[in-house]
Amino acid sequence: MSARILVADDDRQIVRLLQSYLERAGMSVFVAYDGEQALHILRRERPDCLVLDLMMPKRSGWDLTRLIRSDEHLSTTPILMLTARVEDTDKLVGLELGADDYVTKPFNPQEVVARVRALLRRARWSAHSSPPAVLQVGDLCLNEHEHTATLDGRPLDLTPTEFALLRTFMSHPNYAFTRGELIEQALGYDYEGLERTVDSHIKNLRRKIEPDVSNPTYIETVVGVGYRLRAVQNGGSRSHADVAEDDARP
Repeated sequence: MSARILVADDDRQIVRLLQSYLERAGMSVFVAYDGEQALHILRRERPDCLVLDLMMPKRSGWDLTRLIRSDEHLSTTPILMLTARVEDTDKLVGLELGADDYVTKPFNPQEVVARVRALLRRARWSAHSSPPAVLQVGDLCLNEHEHTATLDGRPLDLTPTEFALLRTFMSHPNYAFTRGELIEQALGYDYEGLERTVDSHIKNLRRKIEPDVSNPTYIETVVGVGYRLRAVQNGGSRSHADVAEDDARP
């Protein structure tokens, strides 16, 4: 069964171009020209991936991303942002709201197809990992087979990117990952602004799993290297010495 992609952009020429390339790649494509239409199609069709322009009438891409990530039926939908705005802050805001990847206009449509495929692979791998495995680190529990994660028994609402990052961390507790290693093992794509993008996803993940984001219990910054997941005991806490290296965290 072919992947079902929603392309949402108010520029009809861009929509036609992406629809043509995605369909040539064997995917089924829905199209929307404003945020309200996109939201209606999302709720009705439940596409496998959303290619979303940030600047749209009725509802912006930022608003739509926020709505999707707060909707239990849509929250795991992979989102690829399209943006004509080149400022890093615009890209980072979208990523912090829960988008998985971004492409800056003008773009190569073949690159968009490649990134959509990468997002689909990550989502499907996460949902159908075999053999099933349950990972436990402290009060964090992740079930690869069921594609669920909990903290102290409470379900975590993670995006596909956040789930992939957490699975990578929990598979190798106490290992200090470089940002490049996290990209290779968890995200599977490469683009300009890479390190800041990883930092944005880590920031989002910390918000969901840390009791105190300013003093992380789980995901530590390793200065000059990257990040690691500390193998705390259930209900464990950190000493001042444990967090000293986090002073320079992004």
